[in-house]
Amino acid sequence: MSNPHLHKIKYVYLVGVGGIGMSALARFFNSKGLTVSGYDKTRTALTGNLENEGIDISYEDNEDQLPAFLDDATIQKEVLVIYTPAIPLDHKGIQVLKNRGFDLFKRSEVLGMLTENHYTIAVGGTHGKTTTSSMVAHILRSSGVPCTAFLGGIATNYQTNLLLSPVDENVAMVVEADEFDRSFLKLNPDISVITSIDADHLDIYGNAESMVSAYSEFAGKLKPGGVLIFKEGLPFNDHEDTIITYSINDHATVTASSIRIDNHTYKFDINHAGECYKNFTLTWPGRHNVENALAAFSVARCMGVEVEFIKRAIESFTGVKRRFEYKICDDKVIYIDDYAHHPSELEATISSVRELYPGERVLGIFQPHLFSRTRDFADGFARSLSMLDELILLDIYPAREKPIQGISSELIFNKVKLTDKKLGTLANITDLVTQSGAGVILTLGAGDIDTVTENIKNALINKYSIGI
Repeated sequence: MSNPHLHKIKYVYLVGVGGIGMSALARFFNSKGLTVSGYDKTRTALTGNLENEGIDISYEDNEDQLPAFLDDATIQKEVLVIYTPAIPLDHKGIQVLKNRGFDLFKRSEVLGMLTENHYTIAVGGTHGKTTTSSMVAHILRSSGVPCTAFLGGIATNYQTNLLLSPVDENVAMVVEADEFDRSFLKLNPDISVITSIDADHLDIYGNAESMVSAYSEFAGKLKPGGVLIFKEGLPFNDHEDTIITYSINDHATVTASSIRIDNHTYKFDINHAGECYKNFTLTWPGRHNVENALAAFSVARCMGVEVEFIKRAIESFTGVKRRFEYKICDDKVIYIDDYAHHPSELEATISSVRELYPGERVLGIFQPHLFSRTRDFADGFARSLSMLDELILLDIYPAREKPIQGISSELIFNKVKLTDKKLGTLANITDLVTQSGAGVILTLGAGDIDTVTENIKNALINKYSIGI
């Protein structure tokens, strides 16, 4: 932590500590022996894990709940306060800290400080960044390349969102570059990966063109001699940096060929620099994940990792929680949980299910995330959800937003072209699911739908007498 803002720090306080990106920072500073504490509005399994790791967390927006080190003006220069932009700036705790004279840093600013003196791989994109950054980190770690990784999901190989290098010198940093609030513009990577740019976060950007412009700015933030890796077809070919493109189609620097499904796993060849490397295996399904593997392959080759190491690491990669995560995989029923919360993500997940389980009846339970996203993409959501056989649509999860007049789940529901569709709630979802005869069940969304997945799993186990 050689950055001047960080080298004197002994105490860290995080507002919104339970967020997936914030919790990785909390774990990092805790691993360095600093006193770490934070606030979050909701108790979750993740905040419980943080508390078990020795991090104090308050769940009340109350000045009396702030830790003692925030009262001591004599150590203020030893205190780092980090907040997530998902917390509104009128939040009482943030206002109290400002009034006490603390400098407040966004999560992205702190990531920029931590990575500025390291070889940094930053993975951005509307979809695929968590999977790709996790796969990159797994390949490097499996291949003996020292790396620390700040991930936007729980990598199931390691059951954490933070991978720590076993050494302190010459450590590569892998970070997920988040476009929300233009956070990724705080990074200056050696390798940048851009997996996709679909319109999203229009509450921040206003329109798709503004978002593309921000990604172009991110692409231009490379350090001298850096490498820009992006999915073929994205608008970055005019950049002066070294460019690598990837695609499952033919027209890219790195491509996949002979893609086939064998016992629910994907087999494929990778073509690069005139060579065809045969028989890669990806046990984590989906053509979109084959494409993510091409991006990770490209990063690893840039860093000099041998192809055989990459191949073994891709085969042993078990994925990220809530990204096409199998809850039940049985002859009687398949249950998959997925974080998809954008029309393109829903389409990719449902298409993968259709390819893996042709002929099966598919039920999707979807919880829309944000009123603004529902308003902006209602038609797209309806098109993607119409790929299902059955739909149960839940209420909108508001996250950071206040309700928008006239915007509810029914806006999507009325546009979905299915006869078998229902509106449901988290309270009655288990009953609705067990009434279905679908062979494949999907829970979809980025809100709190994950709080009922174990109930659904147990209900299906009981219904089909699985393992009994």
